[in-house]
Order: sequence, then structure tokens, then C-alpha cells
Amino acid sequence: MDETLLAAYRATTYRVRLARGGWAAIHIDAPLPSELLALVGTDCWSVLTAWNPHSELRSRADNRDAQHRLLSELKTCCEAIVAAEGVGSSWREASLFATGPDTTTMDTYARRYRQNAYVHGKAAGPAMLRIL
Repeated sequence: MDETLLAAYRATTYRVRLARGGWAAIHIDAPLPSELLALVGTDCWSVLTAWNPHSELRSRADNRDAQHRLLSELKTCCEAIVAAEGVGSSWREASLFATGPDTTTMDTYARRYRQNAYVHGKAAGPAMLRIL
């Protein structure tokens, strides 16, 4: 992965929809926002998308179809799944905030949906960029 793309991933704000409205913002290397602690507890968590595999633009319809498939698959292994989005300087992608599975499991999904990387952490610990 080139340095420009890596820098874009690291600069992205990963926003998670809150149950009572609004968003919690996750940033790489920063602790999990306090608004998400009750949802996560001591579990592992991840922010993953099926949009734009290998950072190559696809149609909105193709992205939505892939995202629905990912959501369906995650429902079989996750404690909780919440709508999220990655927001960069000139783009945004629908994402999912999932609790429960460790990186071994989430790596499988990320590879299946041809993602270069995803965000993960454990409990209140820092958000880490997992590069595949």
C-alpha cells in the first residue's frame, strides 16, 4: 500500500451512529470514545466496510449490495453491529462497527470483501489500523 493511501486511512474519522442520535468519532491511535464503552465492554471491536474494494471506486449500487452481504455475514458472529462511516477529506464510505470477533475472524471478512485495511481495538484501548 502506498504512503498516500496509508496516510488517508490514518487521517480518516470513523464515525459510529449512537442509539440516541449523533455520532461517536473514532480516530487511529486514540482510545475508544466513552460513548461506545457500554456497547463494547471488554470485547474486541472493529470498523469494517465492503465499499470500494482495494480502494477502487465502484458504483453505489454495487457498494450497497456488498455492504448488505457483509452485514448479513457479520450477524452470525457479532455481539452487536452498528451503522458507521469512514469520513475522509473528500469522501465517505458506509461502514459497520462490530463487537465480539477478534482480528483473526475480522481478517477473514476484510479479505473476503477485498479491503486493504480496517480499524480494530479491544475494550477502551486505542483504535488501531490493521493493514492486510
